[in-house]
Amino acid sequence: MKLKTIPQYLLARGVQWPNKTAMRQKKLGIWQELTWRQLSEEVKALSSGLRELGFSRGDKLAIIGDNRPEWVMAEAAAQALGGVSVGLYQDSLPKEIAYILNHSDAKIVVVEDQEQVDKLLEIADELPFVQKIVFYKDKGMRGYDHPLLSPFRDVQQLGRQCAYYASGEWEREVEQGSVEDIAILCYTAGTTGPPKGAMLSHRNLLHMTESLFSIDPVDVSDEYVSFLPLAWIGEQMMSVSGAFLAGYTVNFPEDTSTVQADLREIGPHLIFSPPRIWEDMVSRVQVKLQDAGWLKRSLYEWFRPYGEAKAQTAIAGGRLTVWQRLMYTLGDYLVFSAIKDHLGLLRIKRAYTGGAALGADVSRFFQSLGVNLKQIYGQTEVSGIAAVHRDGKIKPDTVGEPLPGTEINVSDKREIWIKSPSVFSGYYKNERATEDALVDGWLRTGDVGYMDESGQLVVLDRLQDVIRLDNDELVSPQLIENKLKFSPYIKEVMAIGTDRPYVTAILNIDMANVGRYAELNQVAYTTYSDLAQKQEVLLLIRREVERMNSELAEKEKVKRFVLLHKELDADDEELTRTKKVRRSYVADKYEAVIDGMYSDLNAVWVEGAVRYRDGRETAVRTQLKIVDVDAPLASDGEVA
Repeated sequence: MKLKTIPQYLLARGVQWPNKTAMRQKKLGIWQELTWRQLSEEVKALSSGLRELGFSRGDKLAIIGDNRPEWVMAEAAAQALGGVSVGLYQDSLPKEIAYILNHSDAKIVVVEDQEQVDKLLEIADELPFVQKIVFYKDKGMRGYDHPLLSPFRDVQQLGRQCAYYASGEWEREVEQGSVEDIAILCYTAGTTGPPKGAMLSHRNLLHMTESLFSIDPVDVSDEYVSFLPLAWIGEQMMSVSGAFLAGYTVNFPEDTSTVQADLREIGPHLIFSPPRIWEDMVSRVQVKLQDAGWLKRSLYEWFRPYGEAKAQTAIAGGRLTVWQRLMYTLGDYLVFSAIKDHLGLLRIKRAYTGGAALGADVSRFFQSLGVNLKQIYGQTEVSGIAAVHRDGKIKPDTVGEPLPGTEINVSDKREIWIKSPSVFSGYYKNERATEDALVDGWLRTGDVGYMDESGQLVVLDRLQDVIRLDNDELVSPQLIENKLKFSPYIKEVMAIGTDRPYVTAILNIDMANVGRYAELNQVAYTTYSDLAQKQEVLLLIRREVERMNSELAEKEKVKRFVLLHKELDADDEELTRTKKVRRSYVADKYEAVIDGMYSDLNAVWVEGAVRYRDGRETAVRTQLKIVDVDAPLASDGEVA
């Protein structure tokens, strides 16, 4: 029988590789293994229990929690009954949870722990569709007695005890699954409005995965570490559809704080992360090199040209000379392999990045280490991937070539359009948005780009985000922001300039790296806000902006900037849950700051409220200094 759905693949793997490890989770420092047979049995028990609770074909099951085997079990259990899973980000606020649960008509919610239970009970009166809350961590739950609550293991036990479990009906239910069945409702980031629920079928998810693996084959013995939110389409395609299709092992870290150590311990062969993760890795390496002894720094600088030559072969093809190969091998043994091991990338066969543009400098850095980092391009609406770099043709300013079975067209307005079996069927309960997005089977992405002479796709920016200066010159804010974020001292950037004479920027400093700089240079500070306004820090960031400006065209250069008094935060609605800047919201919130950068002022006052997770708010009033990048320094060396 041809396998058509994710649960069908699960059943097949349980028969094909019953004793092979499907998943590992680290608990109390020890990796606990789950074979494909065990995983299949756990899903069957949970699915049967959900049926006893009234869950049936077409119903929605929402999941909130960190990456755990139970997350994947809940998803597969719902899909096995013909239901739909709805993933939510674990750091979502109660009002965000209420919106998605109500919009999706979620009938049952599976959550990780007491924190998520408390959020749901706080808004229980606002959730008319929710009939049961199932939790899979018992810690702190002993005193809870609410009719909506049921432990995960109790639901599984309920399933094992029912007649349905042993009758073979569950297996027949799974076999009835159709490739056209909706598998997940994947909610978009919501950068411009409320999140929209993209309806993705088993066909969408499996076709995308099959197409990717036809280009980049994976092995059943490969290891993957799942540490990004499973509500994100990127993690879905690697930890669920990819793993069930190919059979590699998915590893779940013990905690978010142990991810780096667990990466090093597992040494995965595959990794998929958004640019922010790769940028953070580069920053850590840069700071480590600054703190390293003379010998280590000298060795790195000595072998770096050979690493850059290696990166060039990945970009343009070709081969290293005999001398370059010899020196690169020696450099890898003495320097590069140690860096890769520190980052958990020593055994990587292929590394992917997507969700936003990756700066060319970051791409070249990892290629120089011998990490096969490739950009992908896609969206939630196309099941994650539409284009990817091919080995040996990794041009940093492109996102690769279309996947097999995928067509990419560029409209007269330079908007990227995609046609593929992976394109979604529409937005749940939003016909107008669906009609705007889908035209005769083509997905209008809202991204601006073009195909270069080698057939690779170049993505410039979101159509709505492109900066049009007051002289009608067009500027990509994404290009500027990625360039600036290559600095280890700059964490976040929002470039501004529409209908203005030049580009300015709102910056967030990297607290860890700038704090380290302050410590080494004996700069005393108390808080993030205090550190960001220190003269020494303003001068440090000015030098970084000047350095990055030297690599940009005149129209792209940042002329003035401010260091914000706080980090942009999803809880303050400044970022999405996938850490993308909500540009219009930030522009409105800091309108006075932006206007100040286009005036003669050298400082501006900002007032606002800081909102805590418990609902409390604190008013703040802070003066932000405006730094003119081209202005001469004051006589005492301070920023004028």
